[in-house]
Amino acid sequence: MKPDQVIKWIFFDVGSTLVDETEAYDHRVQDIIAGTDITFQEFDDMRIALARQGLDGNSTAINHFGLTKTPWHPEDEVPYPDAKSTLAALIQMGYKLGIIANQKLGTAERLENWGLRQYFDVIAASAEIGYAKPDKRIFEKALEMAGCTARESVMVGDRLDNDMIPAKALGMRTVWIKNGLAQYQSEELGKDIADVQIASLSELLSYM
Repeated sequence: MKPDQVIKWIFFDVGSTLVDETEAYDHRVQDIIAGTDITFQEFDDMRIALARQGLDGNSTAINHFGLTKTPWHPEDEVPYPDAKSTLAALIQMGYKLGIIANQKLGTAERLENWGLRQYFDVIAASAEIGYAKPDKRIFEKALEMAGCTARESVMVGDRLDNDMIPAKALGMRTVWIKNGLAQYQSEELGKDIADVQIASLSELLSYM
């Protein structure tokens, strides 16, 4: 991705992009299926199958089995091993970094706890902004906060529906990071939606 325009800003989703949510999702699944005859393997197989269809596998699997979503376990979230080094390298390359994410209140504090807050000049989180992805207004607000145009920015995220499609529609460059259930989704699903597809944060450095 060597765009014909100058890229100044790179925006990131949080969950399954900067932070590994695998254990948190699995913990929730164990809570959800407790007291039922559904096994973890059955649920896991279903959410992967639904993800392969381009759906939000976790939420759709919960609905498929007629179950109820249980509380999230934030203590299970951990930054990906290459998160800090990748963010630091991008700043060294001259980019400004921001967050565009569907997050509950306190995103800045959580980033601080993970050792990531220092890398971001803009944090546009749904709880504070008042709009949630895929609503384009959260993207527009982030661009306004950064003082840049869509064509001067890149969006990095794991969800085609929440991250890639709305960002692309606004004219941002798009990088689909295939973490979490996205790892099971075919390259074809992201065709014409994601400018670049990567399997880890550090791969991003090769395209910027």
